[in-house]
Amino acid sequence: MNQPLKISFPNSISVTVKREDLIHPFVSGNKFRKLKYNLFQAAAENQKTLLTFGGAYSNHIAAVAFAGKEKGFKTIGIIRGDELRAKISENPTLHFAQSCGMEFEFVSREDYRLKNDISFLDSLKQKFGSFFLIPEGGTNELAVKGCQEILTEKDNHFDYVCCAVGTGGTIAGIINSALPHQKVLGFPALKGDFLKDEISTFVQNNTNWDLITDYHFGGYAKVSQELIAFINLFNVENKILLDPIYTGKMAFGVIDMIRASKFPPKSNILLIHTGGIQGIQGMNMKLKNKQLPTIDIDV
Repeated sequence: MNQPLKISFPNSISVTVKREDLIHPFVSGNKFRKLKYNLFQAAAENQKTLLTFGGAYSNHIAAVAFAGKEKGFKTIGIIRGDELRAKISENPTLHFAQSCGMEFEFVSREDYRLKNDISFLDSLKQKFGSFFLIPEGGTNELAVKGCQEILTEKDNHFDYVCCAVGTGGTIAGIINSALPHQKVLGFPALKGDFLKDEISTFVQNNTNWDLITDYHFGGYAKVSQELIAFINLFNVENKILLDPIYTGKMAFGVIDMIRASKFPPKSNILLIHTGGIQGIQGMNMKLKNKQLPTIDIDV
């Protein structure tokens, strides 16, 4: 579903949001796309267990937990931060994942950095038995294949396609399916442009893309009162709820660039809403603890 924004922009620029967040009530947006072919492959290999990695409020953890339950897989989440072991009931993401049957293994931040280490993965196999490994954030070749299905023929007329960037799998799929006249812009949630090399490993013969690194708001999971106010106003004006980690920053960046005349006149811009709404509850808890404004979910 494509939803044009009700905001009036200068230079006859139009902006439309592709509502990937509406694909599934619990496995929305890019998580649905990333998991699709991974689940097919796990079933083809007769694997009974899915194992993956994530943090306290990970959209990916929540999505894998629900998808595993729905498709009959046992799920194991390796969670960053062993202090979270005693906080499951007060963490909406972990509580949801646990209610879906996910088993947790809490590890220190130091050990979590070993998530791609063969010896660490072998130790997990010794503990849990055989499993189908899905990387942190879900990005692998199968995930990119799924994300290549985000753009359809209905999107052919757009000049720019913009999306938030976490691990890079979503934008890689979009780049692979974009038409020659379309420029793909990614807005990383993390500082720096180090993701370019990782994205390039999944990209096939398309150089018409770039990362815009000016809108991370201080880094991953960092927010400001300005960003929260923007998300709330955006929701009031368009009836579209954005998340503060990914899509909120991307939309803020695009609109700021439009107002700064960074897009040619009459540009037709598509924003990809990659979901992530489940994480808002956890972010609001953090904001309340700091006595800061929160994101208004009920608009």
